[in-house]
Amino acid sequence: MSAVTVSDEHAASTKAKVIQPAWVRAMHWTNAFAMVLMIMSGWQIYNASPLFGFTFPRSITLGGWLAGGLLWHFAAMWLLMVNGLIYLVMGVVTGRFRKKLLPITPEGVISDTKAALTGKLSHDDLSRYNYVQKLLYAGIIVVGILIVLSGLALWKPVQLKYLAALFGGYEGARYVHFFCMAAIVAFMVVHVALALLVPKSLRAMIIGR
Repeated sequence: MSAVTVSDEHAASTKAKVIQPAWVRAMHWTNAFAMVLMIMSGWQIYNASPLFGFTFPRSITLGGWLAGGLLWHFAAMWLLMVNGLIYLVMGVVTGRFRKKLLPITPEGVISDTKAALTGKLSHDDLSRYNYVQKLLYAGIIVVGILIVLSGLALWKPVQLKYLAALFGGYEGARYVHFFCMAAIVAFMVVHVALALLVPKSLRAMIIGR
């Protein structure tokens, strides 16, 4: 009887374990919403002056025309910047980044990449990130910082001329901004695909457990 009770208590404890705190979940979905708005409106802005020999279909852009795209982009920019800054501060202050994202070793990344490609990568413990996840999440934080800085250089190239100079001027900032956007879109596609393959990770990001 005692063994059964202990087992039941352990099962209840495991079930009740919080994987994603409320502040993480709130900021995750706010970031996702803001990023989708920024990407779609950014594609509208890109179409007004393409960097490459293609444009994005009108059906996946936001704003209708250049001025409309800019309005949506700036509105989403403030939401993303404020939410992202709070997320960075909370990640450092609570120690979440240190516990979740460190250490990252080449050996660990190579080993977990091989395991992922052969379908042997375990997802039993959602409270711990594997080395591939650590690398991707740490990388996307860096990309997020770069896309904000390059965006500011594009927004105020005269007032922030020293920042723009770090990217090689206005045109250089445009290329950095574009490739950061492409990296974020690629990350989101992989992120959503993995969430669908491991539904309990999506559930944890919705209800926390």
